[in-house]
Amino acid sequence: MKSILLAAAAALTLAGCAGGSGASGSGQAPEPRKRIDVARFYSGTWREIARRPMSITDGCVAGATEYGPSRQGGIEVLDSCRMGSPKGELKTVGGPGTILDPGFNAKLRVDYKLYGFVPVQRDYWVLDRADDYSWFISADPTFRDLYIFTRDPQIGAARRKRLVQRAAALGYDVSKLEFPQQTKR
Repeated sequence: MKSILLAAAAALTLAGCAGGSGASGSGQAPEPRKRIDVARFYSGTWREIARRPMSITDGCVAGATEYGPSRQGGIEVLDSCRMGSPKGELKTVGGPGTILDPGFNAKLRVDYKLYGFVPVQRDYWVLDRADDYSWFISADPTFRDLYIFTRDPQIGAARRKRLVQRAAALGYDVSKLEFPQQTKR
C-alpha cells in the first residue's frame, strides 16, 4: 500500500504542474453553466463513469467521490477506487474542499494531504450537471482533466453516449476518455 500512496503523491504533484489542452486549444476550461445547490450536490457518493487517463488512476476501477460537510463549514472530499476489479484493494485520497465561487458554488479547491502531511492542491469545476443532479461533468480549469460522474454506478450505453457528447460540446477531446468498470447496483 505504501508504494501505491507514494505513486499517488508523485502523480498528483506532477499532474498539478503539468499542462494540457482540450480540443478548443484555448488552454482554459469553459466556465461552469449552472449554479450548484451545495446541500444537494456536495453530499453523498458520485460514481466515476469516465475520465481522462492519468498515472494516478492506472489500474483503478469503481472510482467514486464522496462529499460531505466538514466541521469547519466547508466540504470534506474522499476520492476512492479499487485496484484491478470492483472487489480489489481500496485506494483513497481525501481532504477539505473550499468553494471558490460562493453563491454559484461550481468551483471547488481540494487540499489533499497524502500520508497525512504531503499537501497537494487541485481545483475542480463542475462544467455542467443534470437539473435533477443525477450526473455532472467536471474538469480542472486548465483543460487537462475531464470526468463524468453519475449517482448510479451503472448507466446504459445510450446515456453514456449522451454524456460523452455533452463533454465534446463543451470543447473536450473525448477520444481520450476511458470508461473504468464500476460496481454493480
